[in-house]
Amino acid sequence: MAKKRILLKLGSNTLTKETNHISRGKIEDIGMQIAALQNEYEFIIVSSGAIAAAKQFVKLDNNDQEVFVKQALASIGQPHLMRIYHENFSDLGLHISQCLLSYSDFEKEQSKVNIVNTINVLVKNNYIPIINENDTVATDEIQFGDNDKLAALAAVLLNVDILIIATNTNGIYTKSSIYDEVPETIQLVTDLSLLQKEIGDVKSSHGTGGMQSKIDSAAIAKAANIETWIVNGLEDNFMLKALNNEIAFTKII
Repeated sequence: MAKKRILLKLGSNTLTKETNHISRGKIEDIGMQIAALQNEYEFIIVSSGAIAAAKQFVKLDNNDQEVFVKQALASIGQPHLMRIYHENFSDLGLHISQCLLSYSDFEKEQSKVNIVNTINVLVKNNYIPIINENDTVATDEIQFGDNDKLAALAAVLLNVDILIIATNTNGIYTKSSIYDEVPETIQLVTDLSLLQKEIGDVKSSHGTGGMQSKIDSAAIAKAANIETWIVNGLEDNFMLKALNNEIAFTKII
């Protein structure tokens, strides 16, 4: 049987466990889940966290424009982030590769063909592609989306079965339950226009994407008949638990 393909999008808050540095324990948790699921699923990762990784090591002169400082931090942090993935995943017998993309790549037919062919070869040879925006030449995700849109575009291009967006909540909550301070997860969504009425505009502490960018990403995936799952990545074994319906999360179909 052919394996199902999952694109896993990991935001900065998940990878740092809402601290100021990348959590090796969380990356190990993700690797252990992939190792446990690799007979049934193949994985492609879209990972944030390069800026957070750099902040552990350097403090740059802030006299320059903030976006350029963040681009520089991303450039410094990217190899550190990949090293952490490599060290934790290789201990579990998992191999990784790095793929840096920009939005212009999704606008050129030849670039799209190259992306698909390269990533399919990697996956076929049991390498896990780890995608990030090429932050030194592009700023869209730094400013707006924390890689949510990049993940959705990649999910469509690579014809995945499920887009899992790991975040720091148990999916999307009803607006009334947030006001009542007893968050209630909206578990199944078929109409995104109804979901739109439920979300606020709160952004996370490390990431740049709020729930709006996740819904926008889900809309891109939905148009291509791809399910989007918004899952609490801070939970241990969050993918295993979501696949077994052991935790509350939002499924958009």
